[in-house]
Amino acid sequence: TGAVGLYNVGQTCCLNSLLQVFLMNIRFTGILRRITVPPHAVQKKRHVPYQMLLLLEKMQCGKQKAVSPTDLTCCLSVHGVKLFVQYDAAQLFLTLWNLIKKQMKKLELVQELSYLYTICIQEHLACQKCSFETKRNSSMLTLPLPLLDSNSYMLKTLEDCLQCFFQPEELTDQNMCFCEQCGRKTPFLQSMKLVHLPQTLTIHLKRFCFEKSAYIHKLSHYLPFPQDLDFNAVLTENQCEADVNEKAGWQYELFAVVAHSGSTSCGHYCAYIRSLTECKWYCFNDSEVCQVSWDDVKCTYGHSSLHW
Repeated sequence: TGAVGLYNVGQTCCLNSLLQVFLMNIRFTGILRRITVPPHAVQKKRHVPYQMLLLLEKMQCGKQKAVSPTDLTCCLSVHGVKLFVQYDAAQLFLTLWNLIKKQMKKLELVQELSYLYTICIQEHLACQKCSFETKRNSSMLTLPLPLLDSNSYMLKTLEDCLQCFFQPEELTDQNMCFCEQCGRKTPFLQSMKLVHLPQTLTIHLKRFCFEKSAYIHKLSHYLPFPQDLDFNAVLTENQCEADVNEKAGWQYELFAVVAHSGSTSCGHYCAYIRSLTECKWYCFNDSEVCQVSWDDVKCTYGHSSLHW
């Protein structure tokens, strides 16, 4: 089935979960299999994509229920990814992706990797005193969705979170911007429009929240997400900057959920992943892997404590 676990080699549940999401994505492994293999042993030990490829082959060729990612973790430690550390999944995902992209030598593979994961957003800033407006395109690897609205009320669905993310925001008082046309600081309207979505879209629910006292706490409230998501049905015309052909690809099926239980200081990660070859859901909990139902996946909608 390809559903093979990864042993925890030192608080690596977050890393293990992300590796499973990468390696269960057949579009990603299709790119990984075409990398240029480093010629020397020392280079091979430091090469993240190559070590991921070795781990993939180890998982697929062996008959064990789980394998050890030790060689890959040692490789990552050379690049500053420490063991025995509590990681945030979104932050570690960005770190891994940047290392993979940086070490891929073939330009066409770098482009394919970017097309597979990169989101393009157009940022708008409009002066509220005159007609001055600026536009800038920027790329991001995840859509970081808030779980609270501007009044700190809990949002109730994933669609609500998307609407909140693309909602225009007034920049007033201390947040005013300098207007070149007015020659002074004025109120601005800040908005973001969606330009391009990738083949594999990664959404980051911002459950770790900063308070004014700099204390971080976790938002564990219930937030359902669908198995299918059509951005054309969620966002308005004013929230998009794309043609009809681009929008035709803005329909998604849920592929994986990286779930966290516990608090901000102590917790555990696992991954629920839908096999693209079998169309079945599995729970990857370090070395333990089992088939699960959609009802099991829905347990990740939010709880103060989550038992796998």
